[in-house]
Amino acid sequence: MRTPPRFDRGHTDDLMTFLTSSPSPYHAVASAAERLEKAGFRQVSETDAWDGSLGGKYVLRGGAIIAWYVPEGATPHTPFRIVGAHTDSPNLRVKPRPDSGAHGWRQVAVEIYGGPLLNSWLDRDLGLAGRLSLRDGTSRLVNVDRPLLRVPQLAIHLDRSVTSEGLKLDKQRHLQPIWGLGDDVSDGDLIAFLEEELGLPSGEVTGWDLMTHSIEPPAYLGRDKELLAGPRMDNLLSVHAGTAALASVATSGDELPYIPVLAAFDHEENGSQSDTGADGPLLGGVLERSVFARGGAYEDRARAFAGTVCLSSDTGHAVHPNYAERHDPTHHPRADAGPILKVNVNNRYATDGSGRAVFAAACEKAGVSFQTFVSNNSMPCGTTIGPITAARHGIRTVDIGVAILSMHSARELCGAKDPYLLANALVAFLAG
Repeated sequence: MRTPPRFDRGHTDDLMTFLTSSPSPYHAVASAAERLEKAGFRQVSETDAWDGSLGGKYVLRGGAIIAWYVPEGATPHTPFRIVGAHTDSPNLRVKPRPDSGAHGWRQVAVEIYGGPLLNSWLDRDLGLAGRLSLRDGTSRLVNVDRPLLRVPQLAIHLDRSVTSEGLKLDKQRHLQPIWGLGDDVSDGDLIAFLEEELGLPSGEVTGWDLMTHSIEPPAYLGRDKELLAGPRMDNLLSVHAGTAALASVATSGDELPYIPVLAAFDHEENGSQSDTGADGPLLGGVLERSVFARGGAYEDRARAFAGTVCLSSDTGHAVHPNYAERHDPTHHPRADAGPILKVNVNNRYATDGSGRAVFAAACEKAGVSFQTFVSNNSMPCGTTIGPITAARHGIRTVDIGVAILSMHSARELCGAKDPYLLANALVAFLAG
């Protein structure tokens, strides 16, 4: 085993910057692409013919990015090493008719995306971000990163039972944010405001994909700043680590026996069934085109896929000190104790014994300890893109991640070292 890596707080500092600059999946892939460009990668269009040249390339589609690096000596049947992740997080998303209001309050109509901890969005200053589609067929990113919206909680004087019976929220009636005063709520007000924010002519925006985000920046927490609190760590923590690992491997100058890949998908939080989700054709299409661009045929594609391994990296549950009984009694992942290997025999996670061996070898090579997560038998197990990737592409897949608290909250918590340890393990995995 190599000497354990000395903690570099610079990686976690950069993660904080990444989280702040990525309030939506569209911003997240733009931030990842910017980092890859600095490492020599170049964007290729899906509508263009691809060549088999060496070096780093990436494809952007909506809130998804697939990036890969073709090393010296790669053949058409060279297998891939893939880090999979997802760019989306649970939140409140703007409806097609966004302008609403009542009783002198102007509101924005929102829909619940994924499975957020709803109470974490109450009484929190919110910004608005996403993608605007323009009349000419192009799109623009927008990020109003200042206090714009707020979902006010009902005062305790009007709900005396809340402390004894718990908070009960109706998703339709109780989660519509306020953004101003006025009795005259005009259709088009919110979009007109965003057009003004971007300096666009009135009526230029014809479509939108908009979502709320907490404007409170990520921060170190604790006596010795040993914890990291921030938004969207599920799962931008993995997107950032995968991006950093791919850039590191591509610029290392080392011989690579595999073609390293980053696959960051959208829509994991609502089932992955979209053209940018893990259950769509994007990854398979990109990998196949890479094989064919290097002169390969179907046989080469089959050989490459047969030797490919994917690490599906997503956050998992750290043992909660106030609810330890909700966890499996012999599996208690801790913060800053290294990445977690996620196992479920009913295939909610794709890990099996051979996959565990691949991950164990990568961690040993990196000098990183790892932990194992298994759900309590009495609690339903979550899932992620791992089983989807394995089943759709016939690729051996291993589910891993970083242990966090407050998963699906507007603000989550992890150990400050764990993102760096994960990135080190991913570098070792991608490098083979």
